[in-house]
Amino acid sequence: SVPPASYPKPWLEAQPGAVVTPGVNVTLRCQAPQPSWRFALFKAGEITPVLLRDVAAELAEFFLEEVTPGQGGSYRCCYRRQGWGPGVWSPPSDALELLVTDVLPPPSLVALPGPVVARGANVSLRCAGRVGGMSFALYRVGEAAPLQYRDSAQLGSLPLPRPRPRNYSCYYHTPSAPYVLSRSEPLVVSWDGEAPRDYTQGNLLRLGLAGLVLICLGALMAFDYRSQSYAGGGLL
Repeated sequence: SVPPASYPKPWLEAQPGAVVTPGVNVTLRCQAPQPSWRFALFKAGEITPVLLRDVAAELAEFFLEEVTPGQGGSYRCCYRRQGWGPGVWSPPSDALELLVTDVLPPPSLVALPGPVVARGANVSLRCAGRVGGMSFALYRVGEAAPLQYRDSAQLGSLPLPRPRPRNYSCYYHTPSAPYVLSRSEPLVVSWDGEAPRDYTQGNLLRLGLAGLVLICLGALMAFDYRSQSYAGGGLL
C-alpha cells in the first residue's frame, strides 16, 4: 500500500554531523512536510524499524547515544498519518550515510593538467575525498596558513605563478570542527625543465652543515683553552 501522492518523502539529517567519532551522541532528525502521527527510522540491511517515534508534529528526533562503529551505515526515515491503512508509510527519505570512525579515508590531491607544467603557466590542484559534505584546506609545505579553504566537495583551481617546484598537501575534515580529519599524500609540482626539489634532503643537508660548524667551533674553543692553560703554566 502507498499513501496519496500529495504526501512527499521526508528529509533526514544528523546532528552534530554525519561523520562522528565513537562515543558521540548523535541525533537523527526526520522532517515531514506536514504534521504526522508516527515516524520510523530504518537502517539498510534491517527489515524492521530501528526506532519508532509517536509525535504529533512535523519533526521527530531519534537519539543514538554513545555511537559505536557498528551503528554506522545508511539510514532512512518515513512517516505516517492517522487514517492511513495498516502498514502504509510515506516514501522513504534520501539515504543518510552515518560514519562512525576516528580516521577518514585519505583524500586525493592531483595536479591538472599534470604535476609538471610550462614555466609561467597555471595549474589546478584538485583535492577530493570519498566522504561528502566535508571541509577542505590546501597547504603548501613550509607555510602555516592554508592557501585555500572551502566547504565543498572539492578544492578547485589554484594559480601557481612562482617558477619553482613546491610540495603541497590537502586536508579534509568534518565541517563544524576537525573532529575527524585526514591528509592526502604530498604532491610535488615542478616547472618544465626543472627537477623536483627534495626539501627533506635539503633540510637534512643544512642541519648537517650546521652540526659540522658547531663541531669546528667546539674544537677551536678547546684548542684555545688548552693554549691558555699551557701559557699560564709557563708563567708559574
